[in-house]
Amino acid sequence: MGEGPLRDEDVDALGNERRRFHRFPIEGTVRLFSPTAMWSSTLIDLSLRGVLIERPADWSGTPGQRYRLDVRLEGGVLIGMGSTLARICPNALGFNCEKIDLDSFARLKRLVELNLGNSDVLNRELSALGA
Repeated sequence: MGEGPLRDEDVDALGNERRRFHRFPIEGTVRLFSPTAMWSSTLIDLSLRGVLIERPADWSGTPGQRYRLDVRLEGGVLIGMGSTLARICPNALGFNCEKIDLDSFARLKRLVELNLGNSDVLNRELSALGA
């Protein structure tokens, strides 16, 4: 699997990719929780650092707000995380993962490892999380 479509902000002036974390398109559903509301959505892609979801029709919010995301993948795998809204696109919302429990992180790490197929790249991404 690839990393998803590149956008202008993902490429520097020389055309080199700036992403430090590989993104993977994966089928799944998402429940998005704010302190006062809940929305259901569809997962577009994910990485060790965050997720991109389809923008719910009745959604409103601003970058920087905190949310809880429960991502359910095929086969019933659940990954829960505390996140911050990083960007709003016309049809999508991008979230940075801020907090994740150990079990969810282990599931996410294994999923990324399977998609990368390369433990060296996985170790670089894990190292970049602490940078």
